[in-house]
Amino acid sequence: MTINQLWQQRIGNQRDWVWRGWQTRYSYTRADINSNTPLILLHGFGAAIEHWRNNIPILGQEYHVYALDLLGFGASRKANTNYSVYLWVEQVHDFWQTFIGEPVVLVGNSIGSLVCLTAAATYPEMVKGIVMLSLPDVSIRQEMIPGWLQPIVSTLENLVASPLLLKALLKILRKPPIIKRWAGVAYQDKTAITDELVEILSSPAYDEGSDKTLSALFKSVRQPQFAPPAKEVLPKLNIPMLLIWGNQDRMVPPNLAPIFAALNPQIQYIEMEQVGHCPHDECPEKFNRILLDWLRTSY
Repeated sequence: MTINQLWQQRIGNQRDWVWRGWQTRYSYTRADINSNTPLILLHGFGAAIEHWRNNIPILGQEYHVYALDLLGFGASRKANTNYSVYLWVEQVHDFWQTFIGEPVVLVGNSIGSLVCLTAAATYPEMVKGIVMLSLPDVSIRQEMIPGWLQPIVSTLENLVASPLLLKALLKILRKPPIIKRWAGVAYQDKTAITDELVEILSSPAYDEGSDKTLSALFKSVRQPQFAPPAKEVLPKLNIPMLLIWGNQDRMVPPNLAPIFAALNPQIQYIEMEQVGHCPHDECPEKFNRILLDWLRTSY
């Protein structure tokens, strides 16, 4: 994945790390202050480290900031494997053991939020707090489809997930005009959909193995074992949690936010008005202030 010099400066120092035989990418920025809790930033589905380019320079002034391309995304290996939130949790945990070794705050967007949540439940010694920007719950999807209709839906989805069909579709889906149209669904403010953002989202789709990865992801995300139900994990955590949701989110229904927030008194819920699925990128200045204020008061 090609990144120009300006992006390199904005997302920190980039490094490759071989995890379980797969090449993965991470970045880090070290603040002059050594006492603050480190942060690990985890992107959403189809995104990468660059999606935090407007956050890392600000957060990095006060915190050591690490960002990770989850396996299958960004500049990490497009592996043909069985993907799940649990797999990414293991990647994050191994990364933490290798490079950090002290409790951190995990910050995630969308699927990244679900990885944060699951990691906190699986490895409590690693996680001091979590920040979730829109939180999907894959179990709700199953509940919304009537039992008699599920076999039909599954058959249709299996047809769409055909590697040959997806390989052909990917050649169309990765084109900048199509990416820009999809970004228009995720972003309420269309001025935030810049050429830079479109390149960030489209470039990984040209990597070797991206078609097989897309097929594997499409199949995995529809399985019940892909992730734990968020509504079952949230009540069990005893750490500070920040839940941020754009009230114009068209990817994950914002009406889930108050339901999730009510499951645990440790959750601080903030609704961002006229914002879509990616608050950190759509309105970074406001998001950065919210996150920094929460971090300062929580730790």
